Amino acid sequence: MALTQAFQLETLLERLVAIDSVNPGLVPGGAGEKAIAAFVAEWLERAGLEVEVEDLGHRRANVIGRAPGSGGGRTLMLNAHLDTVGVAGMERPHQPEVREGRLYGRGACDTKGALAAFMAAAAEIRQHRLRGDLVLAAVADEEFESAGTEALVRRCRTDAAIVGEPTNLRITTAHKGFIWLDIETSGVAAHGSDFTTGIDAITKMGKVLVGLETLDASLRRTQPHPLLGWGSLHASLIEGGQELSSYPERCVLRVERRTLPGESQKLVEDEIQSLLNGVARSDPSFSGSLRTTFVRHPMQIASDHPLVELLCRRASSTLERKPELIGSAFWTDAALLNDAGIPSVVFGPTGEGLHGVVEWVDIESVRQCSEIVLAAGLEFCA
Repeated sequence: MALTQAFQLETLLERLVAIDSVNPGLVPGGAGEKAIAAFVAEWLERAGLEVEVEDLGHRRANVIGRAPGSGGGRTLMLNAHLDTVGVAGMERPHQPEVREGRLYGRGACDTKGALAAFMAAAAEIRQHRLRGDLVLAAVADEEFESAGTEALVRRCRTDAAIVGEPTNLRITTAHKGFIWLDIETSGVAAHGSDFTTGIDAITKMGKVLVGLETLDASLRRTQPHPLLGWGSLHASLIEGGQELSSYPERCVLRVERRTLPGESQKLVEDEIQSLLNGVARSDPSFSGSLRTTFVRHPMQIASDHPLVELLCRRASSTLERKPELIGSAFWTDAALLNDAGIPSVVFGPTGEGLHGVVEWVDIESVRQCSEIVLAAGLEFCA
């Protein structure tokens, strides 16, 4: 099923990239999603979809477009995010430029290429009278706290979802999650000359750091996930002390643990707490505590799930080759949808430069992505 030429996919993509939608959670003063949400809403309304704009406050918004079915069919969500990371170091981030089949600009790859492909597919699906609903969710804040999709799942349910990210036309059926934790060691503040009283919280943290390095290495000795390999652990930020001439009474280490399907928050907390307990047994003056600050779950969908099989079959027809099923190390909103009971895959066009100073998307792959999603949507919602 080919896309109707009137939708002019390349022009749509250029207009999306031209709108500044830098996430203000990442970059203070960033434009937010209000302007691009207004554009997407108007475009979808002109295409005949039922449209709702959900105001999230502080220049943030979701757009939910619906191509309603006649009833009795399965519902499919196409989910892509409106926001981008910052533009530091880019010469013309919001002046889209086409060179040798690639469109350059901030968000072209991450992920306005997928958004344009999904919008065009949704508009085409609106022209058909299917039994199931097709929902286009253009969401805010994926690059920071995913407030957009978190708000979406409180009010919207579908039978399955395709989440748009640059996958090089491969189908992502699994990706890692992550957990952020704070480890704090306590010492005794004292004058730098008073070694009989002072306890150095920073050197105590050194023992924790050695243990974390050992724990991280041990993860690579476990059975790897077939698509994702191993989990990992790293120290991200550290701070402590009062001044040069005093024993530091406090040190805080911020740690990130990348998790695999099946690795729970409790498992990760128990790993690190066991490490702290071991240090305490070997050093009676050690005092350390652990606190989890943020959790995002991993995502996985079975390779024989009907959505995966359908998308694989439709992609094979368009691409004249079977698409690869892959895992991704990075996290996406698909995990939130899965957690809400909406089986999801991640799929999108080809590009490079995510979060970099030179970002581009392959225009032909955007067209192919849209045709594949269109065909899958027509069959899923029939």
